[in-house]
Amino acid sequence: MAKPRLRPPVPRHDAVAQPSLPPREPETAAAPTEDTLASAADAIETATLAGLTLPPVTTGERIARLGYRIGIPSHYLQRPLGLRSKPRLLATVENPLAGDRVAGTALRTGQILVHGAMLPLGGIDYHEPSRLPPPLARTLHGFHWFADLEAGAPREQVTGIAERLFVQWLDAHPKPPRRPARDGAWTIANTGWRLLNWLVHTPLILSHNDRAARARAFAAMEQTARWLEKHARRAPDPQSGATAWSALVAAGLLLAGGKPRRLHAERRLLTPLCEMVGEDGGVHSRSPVAQVEAIALLVKLRACYRACRRRPPQVIDTMLTMLLPPLLSLVQGDGGLGSWHGGWAIDAEAIDALLAATGLRRRAPRETQLWGYHRLAAGRSVLVADTTPPPHPGHARFACASTLAFEFSHGVHRIVVNCGGAEAAGGLVPVGLEQGLRASAAHSTLTLGDTNSTAVLDDGRIGAGVAAVSAECGAADVEAGGPGTRLDASHDGYLRRTGLVHHRTLVLDASGKALLGEDRALPAKKRGRHKKLDLAVRFHLGPDVRCYPIPGGRGAQLVLPDGSAWEFRVAEGTVSVDDSIWVDGAGRPVAIRALLLSDTIGRSGGSYAWSFALAG
Repeated sequence: MAKPRLRPPVPRHDAVAQPSLPPREPETAAAPTEDTLASAADAIETATLAGLTLPPVTTGERIARLGYRIGIPSHYLQRPLGLRSKPRLLATVENPLAGDRVAGTALRTGQILVHGAMLPLGGIDYHEPSRLPPPLARTLHGFHWFADLEAGAPREQVTGIAERLFVQWLDAHPKPPRRPARDGAWTIANTGWRLLNWLVHTPLILSHNDRAARARAFAAMEQTARWLEKHARRAPDPQSGATAWSALVAAGLLLAGGKPRRLHAERRLLTPLCEMVGEDGGVHSRSPVAQVEAIALLVKLRACYRACRRRPPQVIDTMLTMLLPPLLSLVQGDGGLGSWHGGWAIDAEAIDALLAATGLRRRAPRETQLWGYHRLAAGRSVLVADTTPPPHPGHARFACASTLAFEFSHGVHRIVVNCGGAEAAGGLVPVGLEQGLRASAAHSTLTLGDTNSTAVLDDGRIGAGVAAVSAECGAADVEAGGPGTRLDASHDGYLRRTGLVHHRTLVLDASGKALLGEDRALPAKKRGRHKKLDLAVRFHLGPDVRCYPIPGGRGAQLVLPDGSAWEFRVAEGTVSVDDSIWVDGAGRPVAIRALLLSDTIGRSGGSYAWSFALAG
């Protein structure tokens, strides 16, 4: 196949010719198959939210569930004369998701490692109100570090550490508060994860023969379960509710006398599970971190069923089947996730471990558009673009002004990225950077007047801005390069303030060796509202990309670790190289470079064509 001719713009009579885009064709083309993700066997069957039900129950189970719901204690529903069951564990769960070995080693030395930040355990105050950074609070109060501790050394070498920290936490929290908190230990989500992790990792805290300590541990589990039953309906979002009811199902499975609790919690779990995801299987926050957490939750809950030799309800496997394709739609060429809506670039190893725990096959999503993102793939290149308005504030805590931003990779190298990582703020990423990482400027997209396409408010909520996005994907002919895939999209985020609409066109040629783009800020009527307005199009470069500006401000040479070189060219505006950051797979900030295409436009707007092309 002939190589696409993507010649750099050539000055002529004080004007510059723009890189030409192929004419738009209305026919829709299917997304190309990706060899790196596809699997020829065991295709994931199609699943939808419609018809999700729980398995049938007997009349006795229905009565027990009803009695438990109206407040009759379990022991009256299960044992003659209401005799209480002796507190005991019915099964030991095999943890399906291994923790971080490095973090586990740090725990053995008296340090807790969260997103690159190492803090001494002796200096942590477990009491409320919590002053811990959000990532540390989630890890510590949710007891996610149990898995890290198990990964750091054989169990017999770490049970002493787990028991000591467990007792310290109980001493700081002798009884639950009257109502859930907005942050800290007693949020619905942190409490649900805490109970679930206690149950999954019980050998860490119940391996000794101290009857008083064992009794205290069981009492804490029961107390936490009762508190969750009382408050789970008040969960601030469906995902928190699903976490709470999943923990209660696990408690009903693993603790003696818990059958009525399990029956009640199974019924309650169905509602938040169905509310948590859309029909395409993506959680409503559109965050890859939240999607990973939802999958991990169901994987752990399924392990609890298997430990008790019970078959999990079909709804769990169906939901896992739905959750997987949207997650894979954000995977870049290196196997890791893209950085979207507060998430960071989770490593391929973590994604592989999660997929292995689901037991499902890894395969390419068939849809070009999924979960509000468009995915284009050709040759060794992958492009993912955000083509939907930001999620509703009620669904997302870390939503970003990222509309029409894109990420682009070739092989295992990320060429264009987003900064990402707002949800990791509080580790090595300073808390003060959270809002900046959610801004339009932290994404590879266009900004007008140095403002966000959608407002990011001081209280963390997402405000007004993008209300409508149009996107259409179809076939395109790249000059001398044969067929390619074209994405045309626009949004109205700047319309109310400037009278301009952002249009973006992205064309990926069939070989994956050239990406043509054009950003246009055009008036919706005859003219925009501002005589002069600063325009900037940012392209944040991957952490391994070396950048060398081309004299004259018309582009840059990009060199990848494998020695290959890409050329970035523009026709209008000036290109400069700026400093930026990128949050890596461990949630740590990494210094990177960014290409900045800048210009000043008037009421008639402006059009800026650009191209990335593999040299040689």
